[in-house]
Amino acid sequence: MALLEVKNLKVYYPIKGGIMGRTVGYVKAVNDISFEINEGETIGLIGESGCGKTTTGKAILGLVPITSGSIIFNGEDITKYINKNRSSYRKSVQMIFQDVFSSMNPKERILDIIAEPLRNFEKLSKAEERKRVDELLAIVGMTPENALKYPHQFSGGQRQRIGVARALALKPKLIVCDEPVSALDLSVQAQVLNYLKDVQEEFGLSYLFISHDLGVVQHMCQKLKIMHRARFVEIGTSEEIYNNPLHIYTKRLLTAVPDMDPTNRAMNEQQRKEVEKEYESSLGSYYGEDSSVYDLKKINDDHYVAIP
Repeated sequence: MALLEVKNLKVYYPIKGGIMGRTVGYVKAVNDISFEINEGETIGLIGESGCGKTTTGKAILGLVPITSGSIIFNGEDITKYINKNRSSYRKSVQMIFQDVFSSMNPKERILDIIAEPLRNFEKLSKAEERKRVDELLAIVGMTPENALKYPHQFSGGQRQRIGVARALALKPKLIVCDEPVSALDLSVQAQVLNYLKDVQEEFGLSYLFISHDLGVVQHMCQKLKIMHRARFVEIGTSEEIYNNPLHIYTKRLLTAVPDMDPTNRAMNEQQRKEVEKEYESSLGSYYGEDSSVYDLKKINDDHYVAIP
């Protein structure tokens, strides 16, 4: 049984118009997607800005209203009470934000920021709380002295590690990572990703890893969901997606991954031009009317592609 099952998830936002402010249409932020996450697994949700991947993550956490569909956690349908603050689900699923600095109160010490979820769900004494915060900081490679500092006193990479510590406070089973390294330098990205992998192995966590960069998720995720225009265009194992991309959008994403070998520069540039030319000349083969995404078709047990 999967840890998390998302079935036919839709998140629509109404468009108002006219003097009476009637609903004249909808923005389909997420349009009928389904997937599951197993225990200890990392699923990559990949796509460009505006494709619906962050909305998907927020819907799973109950941070945006769900238009239709269901979310099943540990075999229980929790769709109706997903946004209840004190539910056990809210304790079991946490989030690491893309801009972790904006998710922290600048007037609070790190001690209070990390301890906030503990205060909401667990009744600890001051001594127990401080001990738990120090343990969480140690997990992400920080010293107890950092608990008495404020967010502005840390670098971006350090703040991201603090975000990881806060997400671990309630010992969750699933963490939604919303582009957790996109704002960091490459060397710091590697450091934070290594911490995430170490923490996953230690605590048996599952991750929904949201990113726009296929290069970042290459060594993080067992399975990938490529998202475009609010739907999945291709899903499969990391090996299948990287070695045998079939949808033109996936191919475009892969050609955008930087290659550190300068001798491949001319070859990569030629490949990008060829993919762009294919994209412009064969849109009808990959998208339907009004540029809609086709339903997924099975290629093999590990690979599905949205084609006619």
